[in-house]
Amino acid sequence: MNKKKALLPLTSFGARILLAVAGIAAAAGAFFILPAWFSVSYSSEATSTPAAVKPLPQLDKVAYDARLLALAHVATSSPWYAGFLAGATTTLQADASVGSPTSTSVGVVPLWPARAAYPNYGALLPFNRVVAYYGNFYSKQMGVLGEYSEEVVLEKLRAEVAVWEAADPTTPVVPAIEYIDVTAQAAGGKDGKYRLRMPDSQIDKALEMSKKVDGIVILDIQVGLSTAQEELPLLDKYWAMPQVHLALDPEFAMHGGTPPGRVIGTMSAEDINWAAQYLAKIVRDNNLPPKILVVHRFTEEMVTGYKRIRPLPEVQIVVQMDGWGFAAKKINTYNVVVYPEPVQFAGLKLFYKNDLKQEPSRLLTPQEILRLTPSPIFIQYQ
Repeated sequence: MNKKKALLPLTSFGARILLAVAGIAAAAGAFFILPAWFSVSYSSEATSTPAAVKPLPQLDKVAYDARLLALAHVATSSPWYAGFLAGATTTLQADASVGSPTSTSVGVVPLWPARAAYPNYGALLPFNRVVAYYGNFYSKQMGVLGEYSEEVVLEKLRAEVAVWEAADPTTPVVPAIEYIDVTAQAAGGKDGKYRLRMPDSQIDKALEMSKKVDGIVILDIQVGLSTAQEELPLLDKYWAMPQVHLALDPEFAMHGGTPPGRVIGTMSAEDINWAAQYLAKIVRDNNLPPKILVVHRFTEEMVTGYKRIRPLPEVQIVVQMDGWGFAAKKINTYNVVVYPEPVQFAGLKLFYKNDLKQEPSRLLTPQEILRLTPSPIFIQYQ
C-alpha cells in the first residue's frame, strides 16, 4: 500500500475555526489544525459512579473457539479444527520437501486462529461484528462523521449494518461511532506535542449518537509527539463507561521530535500493551465487560514486535488494515500486514471516496471481505 496522500481542502466551523488538513492522511484527511485556543484539558472527575453489578457468568469457551475457527475458515473436518478445540498449538501437515523418499508429516503452527487470553464474559468479539463510522465532527475531510448531518450519518450507518447482517446472518452487528478525539497537528501548539484534544461536548455528542443506534463509541487517539500514557488518563471518566472503547493510530505516533505528516509513525508492542493494561485496570475497578482496543495499520513498520502484544481477559485487540486503494491493492495489503502477524482479531477500513480514486472504481463487497483470512470482525467506514 502506498503512503496516504495529503489533502489540502479548507473548511470552517462558524466564523472562528479554520481546519487545514496536512501531511500523510492515514484516514484520507484524518489530521487537521485548529487554533490553539480551542485546545482543552479534560476534567478528571467522573460525572457518575458506575453501579456495582453481580459477578458475571463464565465465557462459553467452546463457542468462542468455534467462532474463531469459522473466522479463520478452518473446516470442521480438518484435524486442526478438533485440535484447536482441544487446546493444541500445532497440527500435522504433509512434508512437501523436495526429494523426500517417503510420505511424512511435520508439525506446523497455523497462524489463525490466534491463541490469546480468553476474554471475560460479556466480550463483544467474536460473537458480534462491529461496523463503525469514523471521523471528527469539526472536519468534513476526516470521515463521514463530519461530512454529513447527524440524521444522515445515522441513516447511512443503519443501512451498512443491514448490509452486513444480510451478508453474514450468523453474526449480529454492533454499530459504532469512532470519534477522533485527539488529532495530530501540523503545528506544535503551546506544549510542542503536535496534537489537539477535542472538548468533552464532542465526545458526549458521539455518545448520544451511539444510543440512537444501540451502539458503542470508540475514541480514536492520534498522539503526535505526546504519548498514550499522557492522553489516556485524561479520558478516565469515559473509559469507565461500558460502551466506550479505544483506537490507537500508530501513523501519527511520532518519535525523535519529527512532526506528524513528515513520515509514517509507529507504535511498539510495549506502547500497545501499556494501553491495554491501563484499560484492563479500569475494567476490573468498575466491573465492566471487556473493552476493545483497535490498532490501525497499513505498513509493516507501523506496529513493531507483534509477538509481544498481549490481549487480556479485559481487553480484546483488533489490528485493522486502514490503507486506501483499489480492491486488489487493499486485499494485498491485508494479506501482507495483517494475515502474517496474528494478534487476536482483524479489521478492515473502507473509504467511501479514496477507495474510488483508482480503477476499478468500487468498494470491496462484504462477500469479498468475508472471504479474507481471517474474516475481519471489525469493519470501519470513512
